Amino acid sequence: MTTQQFTGVIDRFEDEIAVILLEADGEVVDEIIFDRAELPAAASHPDAVLEVTLTDGEVTELSYDSEETADRNDRAQSRFDQLAERPPNDEESS
Repeated sequence: MTTQQFTGVIDRFEDEIAVILLEADGEVVDEIIFDRAELPAAASHPDAVLEVTLTDGEVTELSYDSEETADRNDRAQSRFDQLAERPPNDEESS
């Protein structure tokens, strides 16, 4: 029996399924399909971060990580804000 731990990020919803990207060491390594109705209630949105345990390729444990979700959202917003504030370069000002 093989058990693996991953960080999962909800990529998208397709009807009643969730497509979850699995990350290891910050890199996407796989994706899984999961029944949307079986997600934790707080994780029913794109970009929700989950802790995923797979045993022999099947999801045996899945929990919502609210802190990591908030941290990632904050970092993304910060990057967006920095890009929005970037001054125009010489070519853009002519």
